[in-house]
Amino acid sequence: MTESDAIFRFMARYNLLVILGPTASGKTALAVGVARRIGGEIVSADSRQVYRGMDLGTGKDIGDYIEGGDPVPYHLIDILDPGEEFSVFAYQKAFDRCFLEITERKRIPIMVGGTGLYLDAVLRGYRMSAVPESETLRRELEQMDLPSLQRRLLALKGKIHNSTDLLDRQRLVRAIEIAEFKADQPEGPMPILYPLIIGIRCERGELRRRISQRLHSRLRSGMVEEVKGLHDGGLSWERIDAFGLEYRYLGLYLQGRMGFEEMSENLAIKIGQFAKRQETWFRRMERNGVRINWIERADPDAVLALMERQAA
Repeated sequence: MTESDAIFRFMARYNLLVILGPTASGKTALAVGVARRIGGEIVSADSRQVYRGMDLGTGKDIGDYIEGGDPVPYHLIDILDPGEEFSVFAYQKAFDRCFLEITERKRIPIMVGGTGLYLDAVLRGYRMSAVPESETLRRELEQMDLPSLQRRLLALKGKIHNSTDLLDRQRLVRAIEIAEFKADQPEGPMPILYPLIIGIRCERGELRRRISQRLHSRLRSGMVEEVKGLHDGGLSWERIDAFGLEYRYLGLYLQGRMGFEEMSENLAIKIGQFAKRQETWFRRMERNGVRINWIERADPDAVLALMERQAA
């Protein structure tokens, strides 16, 4: 079977390719290599790459998309200023729009990233709505005691997945607000996805080495200056800290609260711990029914071979 035959058979069975893995596992380069071979367009699943001006710290590696071959189209990267908020709900809506546009062009969407909540929301079809606060409803609910609020929510939803909604008054009021809004505003259909999900598995010691190597490369390439530029451009240290990891620790260094060596050593450790949390999230996704096909290295040939086997 030729590669073009394999791609045709893949598209007859699947409408989405997903490449996930922990930070520094080589997802971007792998996805770009595969996209060039199959005519794909990349949809980022990274909660920080949506922000402009945050390049080195988020590992955008934009050069990978435009160098070494035909440029690969990418989406949901550099779409917001760092001062703007972006939610899982907003991501899900943006992904749905990109997915429909790419498939209308008869190309293959390739979802790539390591933000577990974004991946999970799309692959497991979280239903979310941007529900506004209702002052009228809240005034009404203020008059009710906790047991009455609990009964009202149970009458609306029947089954509660998060029991803490029943125990905390503020969460209970918000849960009622969302449930009543949804009852009045039925949600539209979501795209039906037939994904092939591929995960990059990386030996722990090798991943630590890659994390350290990449961190020091980015520090040499100007990551400190990137964070300083964000602050000089008007972004508060508190907002920078909220982006976590590289931005948090470089912010501490730039404020004189941590020396350079201490910052870089602690940051490498924290990124390694983050990678472990990502792997834990992926295992939870599997327990919840998401089938991930694991490969041992970021090799486009391994992905193409897997695609061919799955489409056979």
